[in-house]
Amino acid sequence: MTSATTLRLVSPSGALPDPQRLTRAVARLRELGFAVSVDGHALRRVQRFAGHDGQRLQALHRSARGRAGVVMATRGGYGLSRLLHRIDYALLGEAIVHRGQRWVGHSDFTALQLALLARCGAVTWSGPMADTDFGADTVDSITADSFVDAVHGRQEAVGFVCDDAPRGLDAHGVLWGGNLAMLCSVVGTPYLPAVDGVLFVEDVGVHPYAIERMFTQLLHAGIVQRQRAVVLGSFTGYRLGEHDSGYDLAAARDWVRAQLRPHRVPVLSGLPFGHQRTKLTLPHGAPCRVVRDGGEVFVIFDETH
Repeated sequence: MTSATTLRLVSPSGALPDPQRLTRAVARLRELGFAVSVDGHALRRVQRFAGHDGQRLQALHRSARGRAGVVMATRGGYGLSRLLHRIDYALLGEAIVHRGQRWVGHSDFTALQLALLARCGAVTWSGPMADTDFGADTVDSITADSFVDAVHGRQEAVGFVCDDAPRGLDAHGVLWGGNLAMLCSVVGTPYLPAVDGVLFVEDVGVHPYAIERMFTQLLHAGIVQRQRAVVLGSFTGYRLGEHDSGYDLAAARDWVRAQLRPHRVPVLSGLPFGHQRTKLTLPHGAPCRVVRDGGEVFVIFDETH
């Protein structure tokens, strides 16, 4: 990895609501040993976006041309979908695949990660972001430790408590996915990777019936039943109503599990990833192995990651 301790912050999606949070994030990342630089457009605002589309596109390309070892998104929101057809994938692919730059983020950042995996086979990192994680009032220690270990190549596996993993679970494949809504948004486009592996998903502010509906789309598209396993992260920020009458997240999960049972695709829950305080940093696009050991599930990564 080039200049492993140098880290660049870039805003490819939504505008930052509070610049002070970025200042706090920079200080905390420096405490973790990173030499931090902030892209010149990171604090711009045009409507809900961190600058015009062209400015955010330039920020991505500048980061790829730079020598930072890590490129981290400041936040998600919305905006990368508008850029996918304009991104120089040869440039980003050269930086990530050949020079070892590690690009990190989640939420809206998923769109870029999926496109990079589809267009140039690039492994990126699904993990924390500056504003929402390192700029928060407090930083979760697991989030920080997992991020540091991952970008320095020390994270060989992650584990989490899982009560619904089948006995004898042993699934192999490429780890991919991220935000469920962003994944569905690229179905039918050139930015959807052709991966039969371990799909992990999360989302925020999405009602359980809409989560089920997005899984239905993936079923109808023939995507989810081809996976070796489906791993559920957190689904937060929704509110049930009287009309739900007992239909909750568990009901949606059980429906998905029933659809995938004939295809022998296990659906596992409890992955610490998503729009929550504690999140692991995961190598998006890297080979992995998923096994059960007692009441826990372990995701074991290829030694090169």
